[in-house]
Amino acid sequence: MPASASRTPVLAPGAFAVGASGYVVAGLLPALTTELGVSEAAAAQLVTAFALAYAVGSPLLAALTGQWERRTVLIVALAVTGLGNALAALAPDYALLLAARIVTALGAAVFTPAASAVAAELSPPERRGRAVAIVFGGLTLALVVGVPLGNLLGGPLGYRGVFALVAVVAALGAVSVRLLLPSVAPPPAVGFADRFTPARDPRVLAVLATTVLGCLAVFTVYTFIAPVLAATAGVDGGVLSALLLCYGVGAALGNLLGGRAADRWGTRGPLLLVIAGLTVTLALLPVVATSVPGAAAAMLVWGLVTWAFNPPVQHRLIALSPRGANLLLSLNASAIYLGVGLSGVAGGALLSVGGPTLLPEAAAVLTAISLVFAALGLRERGGARASRQPVGHSA
Repeated sequence: MPASASRTPVLAPGAFAVGASGYVVAGLLPALTTELGVSEAAAAQLVTAFALAYAVGSPLLAALTGQWERRTVLIVALAVTGLGNALAALAPDYALLLAARIVTALGAAVFTPAASAVAAELSPPERRGRAVAIVFGGLTLALVVGVPLGNLLGGPLGYRGVFALVAVVAALGAVSVRLLLPSVAPPPAVGFADRFTPARDPRVLAVLATTVLGCLAVFTVYTFIAPVLAATAGVDGGVLSALLLCYGVGAALGNLLGGRAADRWGTRGPLLLVIAGLTVTLALLPVVATSVPGAAAAMLVWGLVTWAFNPPVQHRLIALSPRGANLLLSLNASAIYLGVGLSGVAGGALLSVGGPTLLPEAAAVLTAISLVFAALGLRERGGARASRQPVGHSA
């Protein structure tokens, strides 16, 4: 393994800060509703604002920073993420907190795709899945530790204290990137409009549609997981934090296994299997999660299949356009957060119409539809199926 590849774990702390920035609101819902005096649906719109700003900003900022040295891009992105969290910690009301979430999202929108592209570039082809999984390992760690801690600390520290802690982690991530990551040259210069050429491939659009639908499904449930588990298993407080931890542990395992599976078997089999598993898991969630042990098992499996999704998707995009990987990964990040952003609206509407137990069933329908788009995105030109060779080799 090249020496530079061994430094890709340096990206994980920054990814943790970015992940915590995006996901911590799910754990802070009780604190936000109490301190701000708003409803759960209104508090969830903080997720929507973050996600939509991320979705719009990611490809545009990726194009605008396309000729920057990559390490500089990562440091600036983490600095903006930290600034946004610091502003959130100081925000005295809902409107200013909403604005702070948008600032945070713009920093996160630059970091995640750039970090994924740098990890892939610093690694040999046969290890690209695991390299990308390292970056997403930081995001899953935010689920394993950050969201449950946010739920636990939201009471004694308030939402301001939790956002302040995330700001500190972002600053530490920026320092570690500056000190420990080698300089990485930008990709070859191309015109602004030409940067978007790879996105015109119908297979790319199908993969991005898969991501939007999958994330819309998952976060329609995850954003409102507190009322869902209260309705099915009658849990809250510390038990809810423990169940969020189960989801996070499953997410860490899924991210690791998804990267290794993409390196070994390519994209097609792992991706289709994961989406099918996600559909079944969501459909059965209200049936299985009727007790604390059942909810723990359901959350573990749900986290595993959800986070096994990212590595094969990103491998597929890199394979479709190795030279345009940074742009395609930024578009995929936009697709992730477009799904997340829509989930706050969709979940809030479903919650008011049919109650919390309707959310997993509606989400299962969405993942079933995403399976069709995944199959379209896995076809080669001329209609042939995607190769079963590990994507890292073709990239």
